[in-house]
Amino acid sequence: MKSKYKKIIALVLIVLMSVSIVLFWDEIKQLETYGYFGIFIISILGSATIVIPAPTILATFVGGGIFNPFLVGIVSALGATIGELTGYIAGSSGRSIINKEEKLVKVEGWMKKYGLWTIFVLAVIPNPLFDLAGMVSGAGKIPVWKFMLVTLLGKTIKFLVIAFIGASSVSILGSFVN
Repeated sequence: MKSKYKKIIALVLIVLMSVSIVLFWDEIKQLETYGYFGIFIISILGSATIVIPAPTILATFVGGGIFNPFLVGIVSALGATIGELTGYIAGSSGRSIINKEEKLVKVEGWMKKYGLWTIFVLAVIPNPLFDLAGMVSGAGKIPVWKFMLVTLLGKTIKFLVIAFIGASSVSILGSFVN
């Protein structure tokens, strides 16, 4: 019985954190003024929301144009990977509570068929399904270190590309202004 209450409390805390992040997003965005650390925190918070999009990609894009794009991509990937633990924890805590909606069943099917490759591909491609992959990974008892490693690899590719596109866009726009 105690374990069931802990799982429910964990789910409630994750939902409250997601709602808080959305409600206070303007204040959170001011973290960008803190450079790499701000981008890292934005990436954690943006990825910690469950199924609610947050502008982590925008922060990485803009950061890539302002700071070293390689470092921005790495910092964003590290932060996003840490933030994705909320989906994993929600899945492992709420295995019996999670609704089997169509998208979740689809991601679950991919996970059964392709395993960790599903996590990798969903981490590389900007899409709203990654939270579901995290939940399925947690519910499916994929070891957290495997989930984190594959997520980090995929997110590193994604955020490096986004940061370098941001850096290129700034130089292209700069040539029009000058």
